[in-house]
Parts: sequence; structure tokens; C-alpha cells
Amino acid sequence: MTTSFCIIVKNEEIALPQCLNSVKDVVEEIVVLDTGSSDRTVEVARQFGAKIYHFNWCNDFSAARNEALKYVTGDWVLVLDADEILVPEIIPDLLQVMNGDRFLVVNLLRQEVGAVQSPYSLVSRLFRRHQDIYFARPYHAMIDDSVTEILRREPHWQIANLDKVAILHYGYQQQQIAQKDKFVQAEKIMSGFLASHPDDPYVCSKLGALYVQTGKVVSGIELLERGLKSAANNEEILYELHYHLGLAYSYERQISLAIASYQTAAQLNVSSFLKIGAYNNLGNLWQKTGNLPQAKSNYLKILQIDPNFALGYYNLGITLKAMGQFVEAIAAYERAIQLNPEYAQAYQNLGVVLLKLGQVRESLAAFQQAIALYESSNPAVARQLSQKLQEMGF
Repeated sequence: MTTSFCIIVKNEEIALPQCLNSVKDVVEEIVVLDTGSSDRTVEVARQFGAKIYHFNWCNDFSAARNEALKYVTGDWVLVLDADEILVPEIIPDLLQVMNGDRFLVVNLLRQEVGAVQSPYSLVSRLFRRHQDIYFARPYHAMIDDSVTEILRREPHWQIANLDKVAILHYGYQQQQIAQKDKFVQAEKIMSGFLASHPDDPYVCSKLGALYVQTGKVVSGIELLERGLKSAANNEEILYELHYHLGLAYSYERQISLAIASYQTAAQLNVSSFLKIGAYNNLGNLWQKTGNLPQAKSNYLKILQIDPNFALGYYNLGITLKAMGQFVEAIAAYERAIQLNPEYAQAYQNLGVVLLKLGQVRESLAAFQQAIALYESSNPAVARQLSQKLQEMGF
């Protein structure tokens, strides 16, 4: 059994080494399709022994990915983007699945590093080399449509889902989004596809979510509701549609509709990791409406799924503090800080609770740590917090 790594790139000299380092000892072949780099991307790829090919960019990610697939020779194909890395701990699980003869595709759990919403997603990025597998859709390209057709003709195949993080994705970090102007590019490409495929639920989900994220909430709701009418029984797409409707309704302050959307999303038969986003936002809404026990319940569900989710502990701490359970709140904040030592808000809230309990020295230490972290990330907040402490006589 051999595995080929396949990637399309353009001006990725900074990110590419980390990506290729994560796969170089796992695959027998690295295929790099360059779509017009003007930096050292191609030179970096050569240093890793990659087979390099060139493609004229045509505003269609599927066309580029399918071109890259022409050059792979392995039994299996692993596909990543330059801003993604393969998690080393997942490799034994991947090898075990690939060594069997039942699976056509392995869906991989991807952690969205830096994403404010939806910390996990499921992506079909590892699959057998099959003449009828190809990518579709010009943006958010995926193989799922072709795989569905293959399964109808060849029902002996199965799809594996691994419930461990396999990929770390750094593309949602705000500075990278700003640098690459991803919003503008995504809207342009998906709008063009939607014009000829007006009821495609996947594109309705992705473009609708983009509209909501960029402030075009009414247009986003229209697309998301349109997608629900044609999503049929695809529960992953249904989850995304309901989840982003929850966000949209929250922005529109239609809280009851937002709660209903998140509850529907959480009931769907998808990976529990995917549901973290719905549970977290639902908890926030319950907290906002004063239903603290329900909020606490949702945050605890999150931490059962992912005990290392710092935001879950932080939100749990806020809820416990509001419930007057100060000792438990301190433990939650401390766990959030342990998981994320740069968590300024957790330090600040920890300081508040410690002060309420009369632990002044510990409280001031937490506040000072929060100020130090804010000075680099948000100087205005650092100044406000320092001033407030001075006004309190500290």
C-alpha cells in the first residue's frame, strides 16, 4: 500500500514547510500543483522532494484539485492545503484504516485553529485512488458528490469517520483572512456557481454562512432557508444550515428562533465534535436569557466531548460565577488558563471571583497577568483595567 500527498499552492513559501513536514514521513509521494506563485513556493516544495506541476489558475478550486489528481500514483491520496498540518498522533489510526480493504474514503476531523465559531469540521481528504473520484464545486471543493455516485454502483465500499483530530487548520486566523482577502474571493466564486445551481444546499450553506459573517444577515438567512428545502437527508449539510441559521437569528436578536435552530442542529446524527459549536452558542443564549442551569448543562456537554476546549471552561466559569458558585468558577477559569496560558479574559474574570472571596493578593496577581496579556493584544482594555484597579485603591 502506498500513499500520495496532493496539494495545490500559490505563494505559500511561509506556510508550506510546516505542512510538508507533517506528511513527509507518512507518504511515498508528494505532488505539488503550483497555480502561479511569484515567491519561493516551488523552491520550498523541491526541497521536500516533491513532484511539481503547473496550472493556470481559473478561479475554480475543483479544476485545480482534479488536475493535481492526474499526477498521483499511490493507492491512497491525502489532500491538504498549505495552511493545514497532519497531526502526528492520528497516523497509526490512518494506517490501520488504509490497510483494510473495506473503506473508500476516510473523513478526517479538522480543528479550526483561531476560529471564533465552529471549532471543528469534518473533511473528506483521504481516499483511495479511484478513476471516478473527483472534486466538485469551484469553492470549498469536495469529493462527496462523486463518492455518492460510486457507492450507488459499488455498494461494497464503506466510509470511515475518525473521531480524533487529524488536521490542524490555521486559515481562519483573522490576520491570514485579512492578508488573503478570502471573503471577497469566496463570495465571488460561490456566487457564480450559485447562479447556475440555485438550490445546491452545500453552496447555500457556505455562501449563506459567509453572508452572515460579513454582515449581510438577511441575504444569509434567505440562502440558508433555501438550502434546507433541498438538503434532504444529508445530516452534515443540515447541521451547517441549522447552525448558521442560529448565528443569523442571534444577530437579528430573534433569540427563540436561534435557540430552536441550535437545538435542531444538536439533535442531528453528526460527529459529537461538530456539535460543540451548537452547544456553545446555545449555552451563550441560555446564559443571556437568564437560564443559567441550561447554560451550565450545555457547557458541561461540550467538556464531555472535548475536555481540552478552553472556551468551554471559560464560559462555564462565567455561568458558575453568575450562579454564585465561586469556588467552582475559579476551578473552571484555572483550567481554561492551563489549556490556554494567553487567555487574558480568563485571568480577568478569575481576578473578579477571587476578589469576591476576599483573596486580594491572588486577585491582584490575576489582574496583573490579564493586563500584561492585554497590553500586547488590546492595549485599550489594558489601560481601562489598570485605571479601574487604581480607582478601587489597588
